[in-house]
Amino acid sequence: MARGEVPLIDLSILDSSRERAAVYAMFIVVALEACVNFSIPLYIQIVQGRTPFDTSLAMMPFNLTVFFTAVLVVRLYKKYPPRTIGIAGFILTTAALVWLSAVVNNNWETLPTILGLFVFGVGQGALVTLVFNVLVTSAPSALAGDVGSLRGTTQNLASAVGTAVAGALLVSLLGLSVGRAVIEHPELPPELIAQVDLDAVSFISNDELKTVLEGTDATPAQVDAAVVVNEEARLGTLRLGLLVLAGVSALAILPASRLPKYTPEEIPDPSPVD
Repeated sequence: MARGEVPLIDLSILDSSRERAAVYAMFIVVALEACVNFSIPLYIQIVQGRTPFDTSLAMMPFNLTVFFTAVLVVRLYKKYPPRTIGIAGFILTTAALVWLSAVVNNNWETLPTILGLFVFGVGQGALVTLVFNVLVTSAPSALAGDVGSLRGTTQNLASAVGTAVAGALLVSLLGLSVGRAVIEHPELPPELIAQVDLDAVSFISNDELKTVLEGTDATPAQVDAAVVVNEEARLGTLRLGLLVLAGVSALAILPASRLPKYTPEEIPDPSPVD
């Protein structure tokens, strides 16, 4: 751009702090969605041993809510400025993640869990549409292609980072949880623990754990105790992971507070591009 040549993306669409805040908010909200879409199916399908169809049904309230909210939220633009909707959206996602961390258990069909996914979906759907709308309305029509490219790049990067971070976070928390749980269960002797590689701890079902323990000197009582430890550690890891995501969502209120505070009739005309 300094040499007057054609860039991949015209950086003038990020000249103001409002546009940059929209990009930051978009990155965080898409990363949060990727984390949720990774964590919950992981727990349902791998840990609980449910089928992919069961997992799809469990995630249906969330995915449908995101879709319909993203479509219907535009009706709020005439009454509320982007800043208000953005802050409210992140408050909803934060509250939903905190709620899920408190009520989540081994049965995803409970009403409290479905309610939490519904509220998270409302905030998520509203934010995804909002931040893109802010970028579009702030840029001249000639730069619409650049805005679309920026949106796609941000979403792809955020989705990849969110999935990677969720996996690393959950596995790390699980290792800490298992280590602490083993100490709190004296019925699992050090001799038995030494035969199980805790450094390679991962999310496995109870049946897989029993298969691993069959190759050790574990007694039936010790196997049962190990299964209990595994269940407690996995559930505790998921709850703690959701709390960490809630903290990230709460921090995202900061860039959301930098979004524009104008209503549609007050939107300034973007300056023309030469």
